[in-house]
Amino acid sequence: MVSICFTKAIASYYQQQGKMTQGFEEMGTYVEDDALLGVDSQLQGVDGEGDKRRVMIAVWICNLANILLCIGKIYASVRSGSLAIIASTMDSGLNVLCEWILWFTAISLKRSDPYIYPIGKQRMQPLVGVVFASLVTTLSLQILLRSFQELLAKEHGFSLDGNEQKWVVGLMLSITIVKSLLAIYCHSFKNELLKLYAQDHLSDIIINVIGLLAAILANKVFWWVDPAAAILLWLYIVKTWSIIVLDSLNSLIGKTAPPDYLQKLTCLCFNHHKDIRYIDTVRAYTFGYYTYFVEVDIVLPRDMPLQEAHQIGESLQEKLESLPHIQRAFVHLDYEYSHMPEHGKRNI
Repeated sequence: MVSICFTKAIASYYQQQGKMTQGFEEMGTYVEDDALLGVDSQLQGVDGEGDKRRVMIAVWICNLANILLCIGKIYASVRSGSLAIIASTMDSGLNVLCEWILWFTAISLKRSDPYIYPIGKQRMQPLVGVVFASLVTTLSLQILLRSFQELLAKEHGFSLDGNEQKWVVGLMLSITIVKSLLAIYCHSFKNELLKLYAQDHLSDIIINVIGLLAAILANKVFWWVDPAAAILLWLYIVKTWSIIVLDSLNSLIGKTAPPDYLQKLTCLCFNHHKDIRYIDTVRAYTFGYYTYFVEVDIVLPRDMPLQEAHQIGESLQEKLESLPHIQRAFVHLDYEYSHMPEHGKRNI
């Protein structure tokens, strides 16, 4: 038993080392070929203007389809009165609203005035996530309270005749089928953004199926299935948005980058120029969603002319800022590394 655990630990160690080596090789490629640095993180896996156009068309199709399908679910909610379907409709509607808000936020980020916002408006996106999550929590509490009221009062919240049930079932099934087609369509792309859309469609499919099954069972067999399913969907919604809030808060407060990412940056900095003697400090911390501020202290020969030292530091800064997910980079030049850091943490 001990030997098996030891073997697994060794295998895990070498697997981690392999990933690290691969990351260093990627950074080595960046060092050798500066043309590879201008990678758009939103369009990874896209080659050529034609493919970019196809990606944007797919995004617009998904956004417009989500709006139309959400309207259909609102009609199904009003027609049925099922709390489970209402909960699934609320989740879909808030997701659509959030997507469009983030879309307009992204447009606003591109139009940022550097004289008014010198470091950009990257923190708008996580701030939108926090504010929107508060709205979701407030609205979802109404469904939770209504569900508990029905369970405690032992009341049947709705009743559908044969024709109404056919309408609701047909509409929800149609929405689920369209969502399935959209998920397959988005999954056919290599783009990371469309992969996220595919995951969102799959999540909607699961929620739609749960809501529909709960409504049918509550109408025909057990009345309590509908409020119970609504509570389960409420827990799912709260869990999903709690993760978004935590990610948003980490982005706002400046959480450090993962250790392997810092190791890659250190490798890139050390191999940037042959005259770099030491790497004193490498810091990277969040500034908005999936973007970092980077601080680097490099040690150069003490007798190096200012012009040469400046060229090395400036070219390293430009290289770092050309990497995906790096918003700004600050490079500090020094001739020794035995001193204390210039910018120590101050507790106020």
